[in-house]
Amino acid sequence: MQWFEDEVRALEQRLRGTPAGRLVFYGSSTIRLWPDLAKDFPGAINAGFGGSTLNACAWFYDRLVVPLRPRHLVLYVGDNDVGDGAGLELFHQRLRDLFNTIDHFHPGLPITWLTIKPSPSRAALLPHIQLANDLARGLLVVRGRSVVVEVCRPLLDQASQPIPALFQADGLHLSAAGYAALRAALWQHLPWLREHG
Repeated sequence: MQWFEDEVRALEQRLRGTPAGRLVFYGSSTIRLWPDLAKDFPGAINAGFGGSTLNACAWFYDRLVVPLRPRHLVLYVGDNDVGDGAGLELFHQRLRDLFNTIDHFHPGLPITWLTIKPSPSRAALLPHIQLANDLARGLLVVRGRSVVVEVCRPLLDQASQPIPALFQADGLHLSAAGYAALRAALWQHLPWLREHG
């Protein structure tokens, strides 16, 4: 996990002194690059770090999330695992490890899981992405105190292909319009967020 260390240390510095009991967004660059997160969800904390995988989020959880003592966790992670070629069995194990880590430190913490997005640069992986999202849904149903926010559908056209305008030129990261779609999908669950956090 050494290649994440510089960014994680900088993030630890930025988060130091953050009041406890906030809504915490955690995961990969889709979280880290969210331009208006603090405006979209007042009081929310952005604890995302670029390139992170399920393993990395589990590894750094005690350093980045535990000190924040979150009241609710919004997760976006797994995209890079699929992009790096992790098979479904490995993905499932990593996902279980992450949820076990969360429950070790914060038993019963409400979780909102954002499904893995269908980006143009990974369009060929869409069937794999859908299966990975199904695995996450299954684990979260068993866990309880969790809700899944469907991110795929709002980013797909009528032919079930990613909409280029919702992504940056790299075909991977969301554009401003893409974040607006993500925000709208999450806003539909605001009553659940308030009730369980």
